[in-house]
Amino acid sequence: MRLRPVLPLAIALLMASGTAHAHPDHPVAPPVSGPVVTTPTYTDGWRGLAPIGTGPRQEHSVTAVNGKVYVLGGIVPDAAGGVTTTDRVEVYDTRRGTWSEAAPLPVVLNHPNVATIRGRIYVLGGLGGGASWQAARDSFVYHPATDRWTALPPMPEGTERGSAAVGTRGTKIYLAGGMRTLTPGPGGVQDTVDTVSSYDVLTGRWETLPSLPQARDHVGGAVIGGALYVLGGRDRGQVNVRDTVYALDLATRRWTERAPMPTARGGIATAVVGTKIYALGGEGNPAPGSGSVFAENEAYDTAHDRWQRLAPMPVPRHGTAAVAVGDTIYVPGGGTAGGGAAVVAVNDSYRPRG
Repeated sequence: MRLRPVLPLAIALLMASGTAHAHPDHPVAPPVSGPVVTTPTYTDGWRGLAPIGTGPRQEHSVTAVNGKVYVLGGIVPDAAGGVTTTDRVEVYDTRRGTWSEAAPLPVVLNHPNVATIRGRIYVLGGLGGGASWQAARDSFVYHPATDRWTALPPMPEGTERGSAAVGTRGTKIYLAGGMRTLTPGPGGVQDTVDTVSSYDVLTGRWETLPSLPQARDHVGGAVIGGALYVLGGRDRGQVNVRDTVYALDLATRRWTERAPMPTARGGIATAVVGTKIYALGGEGNPAPGSGSVFAENEAYDTAHDRWQRLAPMPVPRHGTAAVAVGDTIYVPGGGTAGGGAAVVAVNDSYRPRG
């Protein structure tokens, strides 16, 4: 890996075009104009970290291996003032506080579906680049020891999607919901699905599971205690946010509905510490001056089916992702205004109390 120097902890926010709008049949979030300026205050378990090494990133995925946080794919600002999909993979060493680059993805992807099993990173589809982001079947596994990607058989035809809820159990990766198309621009299509499937990393077999009760994308997900949880998200548009929490019993394969989120949100980042799922940020905030972005940080206790409101994000954002290393949650990148309007390099962490 190629080490990069740590940048000063200054929050540089960049304005970019390429905002993704709602489905034509649904309302569109109010436009956001001008750069979003934020002076964060890190308290109550939050800590500011070195910004992403090569700059702003959004609509990526993250995972962790051996104390290192991997940031995969997503969109980055381009020279024309818009955004473009990237193959870049960057690594944050949580012990040293430094960034490095790893071998890039074999293809460019935003909203990739990512999971780690037995120290290897799996990418199972996502959305490709271009004027309209279309679902890709491409799948790969990354070996951190050799810094190499290996191609896997593609996702079964008809199940390809990005922005799915992802969870793992044993040798299986579970994907729930997602979207097949996201066309940035006024009236752009956002094609949400209710598809649920699993991939066994040992056998290479895909399996179709009972569909979600309702279609969701930009949704949170995790597997805890034999159940796949799907939290919040949206349906065909960034303002069509939902507060639902669904749980699929992996033994009986039956869906149940659990306590709803205190705040309906799409574009959230989720991470697991113990038996709790932490849902951070999101998009679709109708409050004036919010830029359509949420600061909320709420935890779902899977053991007691209840929610807890926690210290909000110092830098509210959506289109980011989160992962826990030990008892600390890392949240690199995202956008501080709706759509792709303000991609940032912000990197921070949250350590829950108790």
